[in-house]
Amino acid sequence: MQHRFLQSRRVVALFALLAGVLGTASAATLRVAPGESIQAAIDRAAPRDVVEIERALYAENLRIAKPLTLRGLDRPTISGGLKGDTIRITAEDVTIEGLIVSNSGDSLRDQNAGIYVFPGSHRAVVRNCDLTYNLFGLWIEQANNVLVEGNTVTGKRDYQSSQRGNGIQLYNTRGARVIGNRVSFVRDALYVDVSHDAIFRGNKLHHSRYGTHYMNSYRNLWEDNDVWMNRGGLALMEVRDQVVRNNRVWANSDHGIMLRTIQDAVVENNVVAGNQRGFFIYDAEYNTLRGNTVVDNVVGVHLWAGSKNNQVENNDFIANREQVRYVGARDELWGVKEGNHWSNYLGWDRDGDGIGDVKYEANDLVDRLSWRHPMMKLLLASPAVQTLRLVGQQFPLLRAPSIVDPKPRMRPHNPNWSPWRGRHFPRPN
Repeated sequence: MQHRFLQSRRVVALFALLAGVLGTASAATLRVAPGESIQAAIDRAAPRDVVEIERALYAENLRIAKPLTLRGLDRPTISGGLKGDTIRITAEDVTIEGLIVSNSGDSLRDQNAGIYVFPGSHRAVVRNCDLTYNLFGLWIEQANNVLVEGNTVTGKRDYQSSQRGNGIQLYNTRGARVIGNRVSFVRDALYVDVSHDAIFRGNKLHHSRYGTHYMNSYRNLWEDNDVWMNRGGLALMEVRDQVVRNNRVWANSDHGIMLRTIQDAVVENNVVAGNQRGFFIYDAEYNTLRGNTVVDNVVGVHLWAGSKNNQVENNDFIANREQVRYVGARDELWGVKEGNHWSNYLGWDRDGDGIGDVKYEANDLVDRLSWRHPMMKLLLASPAVQTLRLVGQQFPLLRAPSIVDPKPRMRPHNPNWSPWRGRHFPRPN
């Protein structure tokens, strides 16, 4: 019986192999030369064929309604003539690679895009393309398991930010992989809505409204991205089960990383530097923040709207003009297990265990006075100010609710924090 079962498995495997070989052998390659029509070649092609396009400028609005590969040779340009979508995909298993795709229309109502991936066009691949001067660079709607890799996306730079589209937009998708793209001069570099189980890795997002605008999406990984010179860096709103790690977010004019109405996320080992607000945390519960380097922001962390029950451990808060701006009715404990490093901590470590002997309070009486009277910072190490700090701790009427770290670490977790100082968003003199 077992012998017959093994024989039947071998027969099935042989048929599958033959089907794959025959399918590969039957795929044809069609070549489009300068002056010829790409759309005519697409219409002639059979499913799974490859359409290769020689270098030239092609003024066409393409529609791909069958599974095939559209491949540029030496980077030809496809111009949509400033109307509609330059390329629209309406079939599964379409690959577009090596093209310059430009000049879509500019209708926000019609969502004109350089490449529009229509609902149901699953497993689309857009790789190593330049999408330039389109309203939306790449719009992906209700299409699953899409790969967007190695593309450069720039928007209509002469338009006001609110009149531009987004660089890469995902709506109602699953399993997308957005890897190694560079996106700039658009409204939001990445706009992600109702899109789950996705990976965003190795992207460079700059000079836009938000580096990413991220809503109603679950179980996504945001890793090893660089986000700089936007109004807001990474905005995570109305989301659950995110992992945000090893990113570098700097010189954004408002916030570096926004955590708004978010639960069960892990935010770890990120560098957040030179922003107006490093972290903006609003209505966030049951999240873990650990190993982050928060350096040289105007406000290190702005925390309010009932953000509680978060584990905040082993982070470095260094040289922020205001370490924490906390709005709350009672103290919030951070660093209960491992502690965090605070560059303005003035306590001591008599036993040499690396943990301060006195708890750290982010918003004590001295901090509040120094915010109101900045010149007072020149006296922070004086015995008089130390005495004032101790008095504030002894008399609760003189203190406001604060972030309290019972185990402040004497040394930073990240020894390589200093190169991140001075990376600010340009401000007028």
